[in-house]
Amino acid sequence: MEIWNNPACSKCATARATLDEARVPYRLRAYLEEPPTAAELTEVLRRLDARPWDVCRTREPAAQELGLADWPRDAASESRWIAAMVAHPELIQRPILLLDDGGAVVGRSAEALRTAIDRSVDDPG
Repeated sequence: MEIWNNPACSKCATARATLDEARVPYRLRAYLEEPPTAAELTEVLRRLDARPWDVCRTREPAAQELGLADWPRDAASESRWIAAMVAHPELIQRPILLLDDGGAVVGRSAEALRTAIDRSVDDPG
């Protein structure tokens, strides 16, 4: 499993602690220092079954500067949202857990973390 991690984020710290307690191995990706490409973010959205605005932190200063609240939320605008998140990775919701079974979850709740653990334990690989 890979965690898109921000070391200053309490939700990321909770995810790491929860996975450590469950003895689930993971790799950390410092996505603020190593931002995803548009192709990587598009793939993560597919794995999450989400649209860009579903995982965009629209209250961040960069979002307000860009006026994201007023951007259309339609298929024609998806690449614009993705480009903004690639250029400003702080806009990407965290932590995103990329599961070894090909799925992904946004690990902000105990339920989401339990899903990630269950799917990791069930994964024979």
